[in-house]
Amino acid sequence: MHWFLLGVAILFETIGTTALKASEQFTRPLPSVLVVVAYGMSFYLLAKVLLYIPVGVAYAIWSGLGIVFIALIGWFVFAQRLDGPAVAGIALIVAGILVINIFSDATPH
Repeated sequence: MHWFLLGVAILFETIGTTALKASEQFTRPLPSVLVVVAYGMSFYLLAKVLLYIPVGVAYAIWSGLGIVFIALIGWFVFAQRLDGPAVAGIALIVAGILVINIFSDATPH
């Protein structure tokens, strides 16, 4: 269940960050409210996850996957292109998440 909650926390973080871009520096009310609600839910769920997963591991996965998802949303929704080094860096983040989940004894399996 804690992995599911972490996934939902990542989803809310991704929604919040997307809404942050759409809020246009908090000048648009609906996206601005969505930022606060989505980040609030994300942090609440992340706090629940920390009862089961070490903070460093949970935060690495939460922030790392958030970066990947936001980069993809930036690419497809906001037409923000990434160059080779940016793609390589994001690939290293994904590799790091995989190493943690597959090989680390610090995560509950």
